[in-house]
Formats: sequence, structure tokens, C-alpha cells
Amino acid sequence: MSVHPQATGRRERNKQAKLERITAAARELFAEHGVDEVTTQQIADKADIGTGTLFLYARNKGELLLLVQNSGYAEALAGGSASAEAIAETLQAVMAIIRPVVECNRVQVENGRTYLREMIFGDPAEPHHRDALGLTLQTEEAIAAVLRRDPRIEPGDAATIAHIISAIMFLAMAAPHHVGSTVAQILAGIMDQVRVLLPR
Repeated sequence: MSVHPQATGRRERNKQAKLERITAAARELFAEHGVDEVTTQQIADKADIGTGTLFLYARNKGELLLLVQNSGYAEALAGGSASAEAIAETLQAVMAIIRPVVECNRVQVENGRTYLREMIFGDPAEPHHRDALGLTLQTEEAIAAVLRRDPRIEPGDAATIAHIISAIMFLAMAAPHHVGSTVAQILAGIMDQVRVLLPR
């Protein structure tokens, strides 16, 4: 009788447990001090692993930030998409998707802005970067699904409009003049722009 499947299962569980410790440690330290003030050594120490092990999961702080923010983004998007399903009015349903994503990105403003820079300029072959880009596509797909429910919007136009709305959201979060803006102010600006795109 082979024990290989059990060994593989144990190894995968150990890897997952380390990943969860790394993510929790990085999330806590980044939230408390900001990504620029935290070292990889501090994260490794808090996660109770060696720095060599840490670098097996993320090669640098940028990738660690992607790992942390991706987790929050995925939860925010899932929650927003679920909320949107229960809202009939198109603009409000779209904003139900956008609102938690913006809130997640603004928990720590500089971390959120650094995350967006990493998303744009990071290595697309790196798994956490690839996951971040995948989340942007999922955001567009969720918005497009809402738009397709609106009989005034041509089904073929839904994906294009969703792409524009996604761009509006990301630019609003990244814009330098919004560094001091509140979540409510950013959302109000996004809503004003999205309203213009939708049929009246």
C-alpha cells in the first residue's frame, strides 16, 4: 500500500499553512506600518519562517503586497457581485460591485496605490501578479453581467462598457489628486462618470 498520496497531501497542507501565515503576517504589518516601512525579515519573523522560505512564496515586498491585496480584492468582488444580483437598477447594481473594491483598496491608501502600480508594472509571469490581473477581468465580467440584464444595452456592447467602467474605477483609485479623498468622494466621482455611459 502506497503512502505517497498521504505524503503529498501533508506537504500541500504544510505549504498552505505557511502561505496563510505569510499572508496574515504581511497583512497585519502592512496595515499597521505601510508597505514601505516593513521589511521582508519582519514578515518572515512574524510568520515564524526563514526568509529563504518566504522567498519561495513571494520574491519581494511587491509580490507580498499583491498576495495580501488579492485576497481582500477577491472577497470584496465576491461580496459586491452577490449584492448586485439583488439590485434591479443598473447603475446601483454596478456601484454595488465597485463599492467594496474601492473600500478594500482604500483600507491603507498608500498600500492600495502601490498595489495598483504593482498590478500595472509588475512581472505578468509572476503568479500573484497574474492573479491580480485575473481579478480585473473578473471585475469586468461581473459588471458586464449586470449590464446584460438591462434591455436598453445591446448584449455586444456590455463587455465594452464594462471595460470602460473598470478603467474609470482603477483610474479613480490611482489618481494622485485622490490621495486625500474619502471613499465616498471617490465613489461619487465614479458614479457620475458611469451614469453618463448608461442609457437614460
